[in-house]
Amino acid sequence: MGVGPHANLRKLTVVGMANDNNATGSVLLAFVLGAAAGAAVALLYAPASGAETRRKLAARAREGKDKVEEFVERHRDDLASAVERGRETFDKVRKEFV
Repeated sequence: MGVGPHANLRKLTVVGMANDNNATGSVLLAFVLGAAAGAAVALLYAPASGAETRRKLAARAREGKDKVEEFVERHRDDLASAVERGRETFDKVRKEFV
């Protein structure tokens, strides 16, 4: 990108694009963590026998897995595009600092 009065601005723009690419991954991570936290709270507040608790936990895990798979399937192209843009941005930034 070079030297000049706008060199730092260009670097910030490239880094800013990288931050935008992380939004999809952050949403997915928040979803998975929220599902896990919800399952843990449900187990703590719903007294049941060991067998019943295991059955409920298995059912919740299947539901969570299905929701994640559905989310990934719906957003597969967006996720792949975000990953590719992230790689491109990383390469640009790496070349700038090497």
